[in-house]
Amino acid sequence: MTFLTPAMPTPALRPVPERIAFMAAPTDNASQTRDLLAQHYGNVSLEQADIIVCLGGDGFMLETLHKVLDADLSTPVYGMNCGSVGFLMNPLQQDNLPERLARTQAAELNPLYMTAVSDTGEVTHALALNDVFLFRQTRQAAKLRIDVDEHVRLHELICDGALISTPAGSTAYNLSAHGPIVPLSGNLLPLTPICPFRPRRWRGALLPSTAHVRFSVLEHEKRPVAAVADSLEIRNVVAVDVHEDRSQKVTVLFDPGQTLSERIVAEQFSS
Repeated sequence: MTFLTPAMPTPALRPVPERIAFMAAPTDNASQTRDLLAQHYGNVSLEQADIIVCLGGDGFMLETLHKVLDADLSTPVYGMNCGSVGFLMNPLQQDNLPERLARTQAAELNPLYMTAVSDTGEVTHALALNDVFLFRQTRQAAKLRIDVDEHVRLHELICDGALISTPAGSTAYNLSAHGPIVPLSGNLLPLTPICPFRPRRWRGALLPSTAHVRFSVLEHEKRPVAAVADSLEIRNVVAVDVHEDRSQKVTVLFDPGQTLSERIVAEQFSS
């Protein structure tokens, strides 16, 4: 009897892009790579591009994705690692780039929407693709109250801070703060304390992606707190509301077999 091994499905090809926009981090390596690629494949603006190629590390990838969101573009972004960690990036290879882009697989990311109110009453809105976190500004520990869907879930958390991450961001600061890694398909948001002092044994919560979370800063004059949405920092906040914004999304491209979902699973087995 002969047993046949089923063939692995071949990823569907997207059209070979004719117009590529190259974005480079402000480093010599990234800038030189952009110049070489642009000379070979051409270079167009973000608004004209079929695909955006981001050259840098994870931080510059987040900057590029925010530009896509701010411009209300649906253009997918493909990262090539010219930085250090490169969790969101693909290997740096210059040959046959359009054909390589046609074989990529996509991951759609929804950002968190943050509304932060300062002690002067100023309101700031921001999007975060990695996380929103609060942290103490002085030697005094922060004192926070946490409401989820208008129900007080934690009356008082004394800590260095707290964060909510997207599934894609769960392997970043959230993981360093001993929060759980969440798969992209999990429809969950990790809520993780940063160095909790009281309640000492509280390790956070996994919330449904539909949850609306409010952080209220207690004793804010004595214990000032800042809020950060990705790279945007707001000082002296008194209240911060966070929820996932399903009305907005960005598309990130990965080489076959190296999708973001696969990387998040693999991260849980790494040493």
